[in-house]
Amino acid sequence: MSRIIAAAAIKGAHKEVAEAERMLAETKEAVGATAKVEFPNTGYYLPIIYALTGIPVQRLEDMDKVLEYAKDLLPPIPKQRHWVPYLGHALDAGIATLFAGEIIEGCKYATNPPVDDLWLGAADDVIMRERGVEFVDGTAPGFCALVGRASTPEMADRIVVELLEKNLYVWISGHVDGVSIAEQLQQVDRQLGWDTRIVPYGKEMSSAVYSLGFAARAAMSFGGAQPGDFKKVLRYNKNRIFAFVLALDYVDEQKYAYAAGAINYGFPTIANTPIPDILPTGVCTYEHVVGGVPEEEIVQKCVEVRGLKIQITEIPIPMAYGPAFEGEVIRKDDMYIQFGGNITPAFEYVRMREMDEVTDGKIEVVGPEIDDVNEGDALPLGIVVEVAGRKMQEDFESILERQIHHLINGAEGIWHMGQRDIVWTRISKKAQAKGFKIRHYGEIIHAKLLNDFPSIVDKVQVTIYTNLEDVEKWLAIARQAYRYRDEKTAGMTDESVDTFYSCTLCQSFAPTHVCIISPERLGLCGAYNWLDGKAAYEIDPTGPNQPVKKGDVEDPVKGVWPAINEFVKEKSGGNTQRVTMYSMMEDPMTSCGCFECIVAFLPMCNGVMIVNREHKGMTPCGMTFSTLANSVGGGQQTPGFIGIGKVYITSKKFISADGGFQRIVWMPKELKETLKEQLQKRCEEIGDPDFINKIADEDVGTTEEEILPWLEQVGHPALTMEPMLM
Repeated sequence: MSRIIAAAAIKGAHKEVAEAERMLAETKEAVGATAKVEFPNTGYYLPIIYALTGIPVQRLEDMDKVLEYAKDLLPPIPKQRHWVPYLGHALDAGIATLFAGEIIEGCKYATNPPVDDLWLGAADDVIMRERGVEFVDGTAPGFCALVGRASTPEMADRIVVELLEKNLYVWISGHVDGVSIAEQLQQVDRQLGWDTRIVPYGKEMSSAVYSLGFAARAAMSFGGAQPGDFKKVLRYNKNRIFAFVLALDYVDEQKYAYAAGAINYGFPTIANTPIPDILPTGVCTYEHVVGGVPEEEIVQKCVEVRGLKIQITEIPIPMAYGPAFEGEVIRKDDMYIQFGGNITPAFEYVRMREMDEVTDGKIEVVGPEIDDVNEGDALPLGIVVEVAGRKMQEDFESILERQIHHLINGAEGIWHMGQRDIVWTRISKKAQAKGFKIRHYGEIIHAKLLNDFPSIVDKVQVTIYTNLEDVEKWLAIARQAYRYRDEKTAGMTDESVDTFYSCTLCQSFAPTHVCIISPERLGLCGAYNWLDGKAAYEIDPTGPNQPVKKGDVEDPVKGVWPAINEFVKEKSGGNTQRVTMYSMMEDPMTSCGCFECIVAFLPMCNGVMIVNREHKGMTPCGMTFSTLANSVGGGQQTPGFIGIGKVYITSKKFISADGGFQRIVWMPKELKETLKEQLQKRCEEIGDPDFINKIADEDVGTTEEEILPWLEQVGHPALTMEPMLM
């Protein structure tokens, strides 16, 4: 605890209690000790006093007991030497200050109510119930107690507008050298009042009790706290009323004292002046006091420190947005521009950053915008999403990354497919005509990640690259991250866990598809492994990744579990009755369309070919990747064909019921090169280090008739294995 702040708060509390005692004596003399005291039209008396002590102040003489209570709370004024600045002393001083402030404001109402054309004074119960429910249902994420004055009226307006954009209420109290923020806002013709959510309570600092009194009333009205149950009142405010004090310009002892009172509620103070910081000790959720924040950055810092979860109620794009558009398909004739899809490089990459490394809402397009290209053009695309959150973990990166597919598809006139570095997305002519820009991809991602993952995401920044040089540079970085994530499951086996995880994220395209993810079989999109599924369930227990208990095994060779079959049957709407995890020939897992590769049975070769999405040429099964995808995808169960993630190729469970890794007779050179290290390692594990050189590619041939003699020449083991097709 900062000695400077504690000492200032305690000194300020002594002064405020003395002022309350003086004012109470004068008011009694003027109107009598039995004069009525109330904040108009409220059943909560003086609400802070009533909530924390249970004392209903109805007359001036009732304040005597409260004043003595405040005096008892006052710690001694710190001496210059031999004093330990305990947090408890400062917090007690803060409560004493709040009691004194309500006495001062109550005395004003008993003689000369502090209300005029600008200052509104205490909110009545009608306002409290109308507005208070917004803090309960999340319509208003919190309020800002704004004190002091800004450097200029224009800066005051800028700060207030930024607070309003985050749906926060702005409650104004206090001044510096006779100038208040409310008066600065009047100079720029900003409308004030409850209707605009900018509420000027009072010019004197004691009017800050109206803000904290509102919070106390919310605890009693909506939180079930009884008058006098101060622990429940304060706990409710810390956990449910996300408020903070934003102090501009000079912070004197009086402001320190009221800030100490707010800290009891769990409301931190953030200032633009260089006051000492107070780091977390448990009263506030995070920091208590943060100073020296530039005015231009102070609103975002407030949101960060208080842990506010800002809900963006409307996605800021010129098109409609909602689940109804997720299945929309944009044909080539309807397309204005496209990215990826084997035409240009395209990828999406989410990475975790520290809080101070991310500017929330910053969206930048590096390279051509949609206005810089012609209809029908294709651009490279790199979407780099940087997220920060106090509860964010590195393991959550891939979960958020995979959500981009779902989030972007919610926009009317936008089509998206794939993930990681196999993205394909299109903007329609209709969307372009309505003003949709490439930057709007970032707007969607920013808004939806904040809204859909409030427990882990506090800040989102998106950079979109559309020039080849930057896309290729970042693609190399992203691929390193993809590989690191994939390697984290190394050593885990399907037998070592009792739970697999499902993924139904792609059911907007393939309503009957259900992915089952195990330690040795990642999702066919290649983006979700078993750890990702586990993390995704922790983030969103009702989301598309659900735990599936294996239960008793029916066939350990083919990978059949009755419990998994029941789950797949239910989630596929009864379309899929049975799944074998380790066979592609008998009841294979369904495929959606986001698969990285397709495995196809080649009967003449008694083996399988694998083709990756990037390969554009013909394959030995007589179909290109795109033709195969149309046959295999859509949630179909197609014996002899499966969609897979690339990493699954080197898994020990790769079609293990059908002969496994040694069944591979053909794959494109590009795929072989991409997986070179992993393939070589798997070759060594099976005791055939040269096996990789026995796998044919397009240079050998693109038909079974062309590759079969070569396979015989190199002695491929598949030719001597049991027939795949019985």
